[in-house]
Amino acid sequence: MAPAEDRKRAGVVSALTCGKDDRMQDLRASDVNVQARPDRTVATVPFNVAPVVGTEANCIEDALRSGRLSGDGSYGKRCEERLLGSIGGCGALLTSSGTHALEIAALLLRLQPGDEIIMPSFTFVTTANAFVLRGAVPVFVDIRSDTMNIDESLIEAAITPRTRAIVVVHYAGVACEMSRILEIAKCHRLTVIEDAAHAIGASWMEKPLGSIGDIGAFSFHDTKNLTSGGEGGMISLQDPDGLDLAKILREKGTNRSAFREGRVDKYEWIDVGSSYLMNEISAAYLYAQLQWVDDITSERRSICSTYRKAFAELAALNRIELQQEPPEARSPGHLFYLKMRDEADRRSFISFMRDRGVTVVFHYVPLHATPAGRKYGRFVGRDVVTTRDSLRLVRLPVFYKMTAAQQAAVIDAALAYFGENP
Repeated sequence: MAPAEDRKRAGVVSALTCGKDDRMQDLRASDVNVQARPDRTVATVPFNVAPVVGTEANCIEDALRSGRLSGDGSYGKRCEERLLGSIGGCGALLTSSGTHALEIAALLLRLQPGDEIIMPSFTFVTTANAFVLRGAVPVFVDIRSDTMNIDESLIEAAITPRTRAIVVVHYAGVACEMSRILEIAKCHRLTVIEDAAHAIGASWMEKPLGSIGDIGAFSFHDTKNLTSGGEGGMISLQDPDGLDLAKILREKGTNRSAFREGRVDKYEWIDVGSSYLMNEISAAYLYAQLQWVDDITSERRSICSTYRKAFAELAALNRIELQQEPPEARSPGHLFYLKMRDEADRRSFISFMRDRGVTVVFHYVPLHATPAGRKYGRFVGRDVVTTRDSLRLVRLPVFYKMTAAQQAAVIDAALAYFGENP
């Protein structure tokens, strides 16, 4: 971010840490024009803008000149090496989506119909669907209100003789309580799969998320911190045998990777699999972005920090609840949310912000409350937090190269709402 924008943002933060009376009623940031009435000209702030660092086209042109556009090419290998170096483990394989990374994880488990997978219900459909496709049953447990992550204290009560794995979802890139979860998994001989779709660049006790459990699944969709041009993903593995099998599953069930590496003299059908490789154009796009991952992460964390400071007084007054980050966790600034009083308050807030040109959105419908969730899965224990908090949560705009003026527009409009609705 340019120094001028840094200074501008710092000025906004300074202004937003004044007394609560000014904040709730009179504050208007000097560098943004947000009108109080929806019938007048308003600033327009989108919820998301896909990240662009500026060198993607150069890498794509280079890939085109190479004449090699299918998966597992030069850019794909370079991305995997770079990601493996930052995440760790024995292997990192690019996939055509985060969904496909989870599908490979499900195939690696050798699931039988009726096997059970413990997971939170507050997550994207992919987290469950990948395992339902293999005949498994998603077993949903409640989440923690502070992080919106799976409540580790409820996992053991959901374990049965059919349980095969625990799938944790690091919501907003904030780590689950991995120490306790790993203890439970070890005691019951269960596989731990990390849905790290939000968590590139995040850590738990200084260890990268996606490398703590047995398998990690990442997303490079254009709503994520890094994108491979719209869709993309990665699976990371800790077990060498699992890595070898994952290469087969990713290559349509063949040993083509081993053939290309010169380890076999022909490639043939070995196992069940599908076409999960990321193409070389997407890998080239991702490679350009990987050069800027630290800057992207730093900037997004800064945006979230500014929001946190701006709304701290409202949280202290118990008007809202703020997104939490345990001291052991470091998030990548993937998203920032507020929790309103109830669903009606959230609906009113979203409408108010929209009228002022700011797009804010809610998030997942809990899977156990959906038609497919009721058909294929079950909820164990009491639903104390999942439904209640999913109806209150609203996400604010966070994206790379978001200007200080745009963020001030979001904050200004939100404070205007809370000033009118104390």
